[in-house]
Amino acid sequence: MDLLGSILGSMDKPPSRDKKEKEMIEKQKKEIEMLKNKERDELNRFRRYAEERLARLVKDPVRQYMEFQPLDKVHRSVVHDIAEIGGLVAMSFGVEGVDRYIVVYKKEHLPSEDELAARRNGDPWNKQTAAEYAEKRKHQKWLEDERQQVGSDKESVIVVPPTNYKDKYVHLIGQESALEAAKKTESNKSYGYVPSENKRDIRSIEQTMADIQAKKKLKAQHASTTSDTIKPEPAEPTE
Repeated sequence: MDLLGSILGSMDKPPSRDKKEKEMIEKQKKEIEMLKNKERDELNRFRRYAEERLARLVKDPVRQYMEFQPLDKVHRSVVHDIAEIGGLVAMSFGVEGVDRYIVVYKKEHLPSEDELAARRNGDPWNKQTAAEYAEKRKHQKWLEDERQQVGSDKESVIVVPPTNYKDKYVHLIGQESALEAAKKTESNKSYGYVPSENKRDIRSIEQTMADIQAKKKLKAQHASTTSDTIKPEPAEPTE
């Protein structure tokens, strides 16, 4: 015997499960399997039930939709699957885990906006609810029309002062003077004796600077010439 075999042989063997423990484990396995089979059978039964209801909906020429009781997510998925296969439209409403239910409609009779709003608000859909939501929609449309009408009226209103401001001063300036003053005036093209067109300096900056320098130079030359021609008078002798 090799070293590894001798070591394993010297170790204690794991404790073996007694008969009762084995029986308990087997019993639990059977119970789990029974629960799975029960759930599968229940889903199959519900599927047959849903198929029968939706088949009656398709054959009924008057009925437009089929409403189911509140269901969990698994059962609703079964109804969705059957509706899709049968060419129907399934919609879910309500709160998940509380009262979430499903309604199946024929494609040619889909729900109106009022019905969708009522079901989303948790209201049951019937003739009374339909009349209430129709009245609400009518009132809402009336309010929107009123708002639009008020807005258009504000844009088209022309504000007219209660009195004419010229009437206040007519006794001072007269009616004719007021009318003449209101006429469009034109600017006078001449100021003094020089036309306004001639008063505009059209020279460039470089030309203006050159003219200024030339004037300064001419003024300096004139000042120097004047100082040369004027000789100072001799001073009187002092006693």
